[in-house]
Amino acid sequence: MKYLQLLFLCFYVSFATAQSITIVSDPSSPRAKFGAEKLSETLSAKGFSVTSSDKFKKSKDKVIVIGEKGTDFWKKNAKSAKIDDSKLTKKEGFQIRTQNNVIYIEGTDASGTLYGALELTDKIKASGKLPSDLNIEDSPEMVLRGACIGMQKPVYLPGRDVYEYPYTPETFPWFYDKALWVKYLDMLVENRMNSLYLWNGHPFASLVKLKEYPFAVEVSDEDFKKNEEIYKFLTVEANKRGIWVIQMFYNIIVSKPFAEHYNIKTQDRSRPITPLLSDYTRKSIAAFIEKYPNVGLMVCLGEAINTVDDDVEWFTKTIIPGVRDGLQALGKTEEPPIILRSHDTDGPLVMEKSLPLYKNLYTESKYTGESLTTYTPGGPWGETHKQLSALKSIHIENVHILANLEPFRYGSPDFIQKTVKAMHSVHGANALHLYPQASYWDWPYSADKTKSGERLLEMDRDWIWYKAWARYAWDSKRDRNEEVKFWDNDLAAKFGTTQEAANNIQKAYDETGEIAPKTLRRFGITEGNRQTLLLGMFESQLVNPSKWRVYPGFHESCGPPGELLLEYAKKEWNKEPHSGELPTQIIAEITEHGRLAVEAIDKAEASVTKEKEEFERLKNDIHAYKAFADFFSEKVKAALLVLRYSYSNDIADLDKAMPHLEKSIEHYELLVKLTKDTYYYANSMQTAQRRIPIGGDDGNNKTWAELLPHYERELANFKRNLEKLKASKDGKIETKEGKPWKPAEVTFIDEKLGTYLVKKGTKVYGTDISELTKIAPELQNLKGFSFVENDQNEKGTHLKFRNTKAVKLVVGYFNSDQKRFLLPPSLETDAAGNAHGQAEVILASAINLKDLPRVNIHTYTFQPGENKLDLGKGKVLILGFIDADQTVTPRDVGYIDAGEKAAIDWLFY
Repeated sequence: MKYLQLLFLCFYVSFATAQSITIVSDPSSPRAKFGAEKLSETLSAKGFSVTSSDKFKKSKDKVIVIGEKGTDFWKKNAKSAKIDDSKLTKKEGFQIRTQNNVIYIEGTDASGTLYGALELTDKIKASGKLPSDLNIEDSPEMVLRGACIGMQKPVYLPGRDVYEYPYTPETFPWFYDKALWVKYLDMLVENRMNSLYLWNGHPFASLVKLKEYPFAVEVSDEDFKKNEEIYKFLTVEANKRGIWVIQMFYNIIVSKPFAEHYNIKTQDRSRPITPLLSDYTRKSIAAFIEKYPNVGLMVCLGEAINTVDDDVEWFTKTIIPGVRDGLQALGKTEEPPIILRSHDTDGPLVMEKSLPLYKNLYTESKYTGESLTTYTPGGPWGETHKQLSALKSIHIENVHILANLEPFRYGSPDFIQKTVKAMHSVHGANALHLYPQASYWDWPYSADKTKSGERLLEMDRDWIWYKAWARYAWDSKRDRNEEVKFWDNDLAAKFGTTQEAANNIQKAYDETGEIAPKTLRRFGITEGNRQTLLLGMFESQLVNPSKWRVYPGFHESCGPPGELLLEYAKKEWNKEPHSGELPTQIIAEITEHGRLAVEAIDKAEASVTKEKEEFERLKNDIHAYKAFADFFSEKVKAALLVLRYSYSNDIADLDKAMPHLEKSIEHYELLVKLTKDTYYYANSMQTAQRRIPIGGDDGNNKTWAELLPHYERELANFKRNLEKLKASKDGKIETKEGKPWKPAEVTFIDEKLGTYLVKKGTKVYGTDISELTKIAPELQNLKGFSFVENDQNEKGTHLKFRNTKAVKLVVGYFNSDQKRFLLPPSLETDAAGNAHGQAEVILASAINLKDLPRVNIHTYTFQPGENKLDLGKGKVLILGFIDADQTVTPRDVGYIDAGEKAAIDWLFY
């Protein structure tokens, strides 16, 4: 009993002597109110007695005044302080001043007021007490600091195409979870992020109803009401936290019911702009602006529009007028910002044509594409950033998709800080648009398998990703030595370790932070989500990358100057000097990064006392990164020796390559072991858009266990071909020529095209330079269809036909980037670029013409019925139809141009 009395007495004394604090804030400012609430919660948790008020009164107790510069509230409640705020001019800036027992938090604007309150909150959390004397001012370096959520899925919905995901509880159950939104928005504001991007193909049909097009809505009335409620909730809660919600959409995409009503496609890159499409989209935008005036719009002109001329017309005659119509309906004249995404379009040209019509335009472009590759960007993509930032509007850097980082944890503060610095100094940007580090298509979950089966939230798992980018978006010039201490403290607190152990964890993050960026920029085919780097690459992709169509501008833009593998091998053989970043240098560096990272994380393990399961997952990721680096390095060593053989014709070079390829399998087996019970998948986009190292059709080939048999088969093929070479008399293998494909008949609708025989001597355009000189055996029974050269250049190529059974259309793309030739399908710029299975080269170097570039063969599959194909402007060969059921074996035919070297990847097939 005495013990209970003593306990009660202690509690009473503590309560009675608790320091009293009055927080005075502007009740008319949601952001000041929110900041005051967070400050009050923290003070209460630390034992203070907190009172809230909207008026300042002198008191012997502590008082905190929170307000915005120049407002009536601030003038009334801070007039006695005589605070100099003449230098408080920067957007979202704040200053904190202490006078006697009063702390004054003054913001340049409402967000600055909020951030000042949060700054004091953080200091109380860190020290456990209220600072006695504060004299602080701060403001962010980047104007916009935003995160992105994809209203999209890993797979297509039945009967729909890419990006087509209505807002429904069945498709996005998490979207209606208010507690989840509060958690996410709190994470953003804690990191001082001020914008949230929602990505979707055509959100309007889930959020607005049009009296002219009532049938266009694609959700039920019940779901529509839920969407209205949650969207309002989201925008109100975001506004409290100083977060601007931005709705992104693609062009030209229409809703499924709208498309069905008019018997058109929801999206068709090659279709022209029509009055119907323009009117529907313009009215959708107007209704959205009228209904959600505080939500911004981000416009993606590329991917579903074919030409830059159409981009300009669509933006100036549909998008901007739609926004103006919405403002007129609201009775407003102030222009809300519109963000122009400069992807698959000519951003500078679109801005030039649009700025005279609408002033409040922002621009956005991918930092180095859809991966993280370097903090020394340049090349043609870098020039686009410079041109856009030179417009002196807000230019936003988009850290996009992160296809080379999925799915392992990534959190290198050093790499991220250097990257943000490059955004400023090289690109001239002043805003950040940040994608999730992994699992974008599967948000809000990460790819991790847990022992309990519970899915991890990506925002929790990748806390350091958001914190690092946001920290350096606020201030990129922080002293590196101080930053090491900052992250050591953070990591020590998270995992309950010593400072030394925390420093080892940070080192593991920094070392692995270099592996994927360096690997992709030196050896990759693309920076886009067409390639899943951490699943590896085939030898054929290393020794003959052109067959896989290296994305133009990729290597120049995504890393420092250096040599690619083929160039390095050629220089080695010719004994020419090397320059820049070299393949051999990179494989040495990534293996060392892996070794040092594993060494560091293993040292830290014994000190961990908190979040042990998460530490084990992090440790496993670090070991997986090392296994990947070792695997990839052995593959590159083998590839170099195979390329040497292409010059030396010395089988000894291939003998030397064999142990490296065998060793790569051992490392990959370790990678399988490390991931089979810890990850559901490597890449969150599980569709046919994933092509490298192998197609992701129907959700396949998304784990290391699935890829291992493919790499084992590659090794077996190499062994078999090497034995054949050794057994041959002249060191050459007689390759079997392909068998002719079986033609198929279709019936053309509207017009019948002229035909020609695909054989040597045929002049496909009726000119001497277009004479066929070499043709792959597979093509020799086909009949091509005649087109006028100028018509293809000016109007594109169009076919409309009927077929009674499945067929493949054989299309020949010229191997040239010149504008007069139609570029082959590109999943980097056309998300629907594999809708007919056309993305991959089926026959490489399959046709030579007298004086035109050589031709690669792609095939388009069409199911029975009435079909059409619309290709863009530029010369392309339409070589006929074949039966879709026959076996078609992809290969490199090898009809190369004079002076070129034959590909060597046949060794792996």
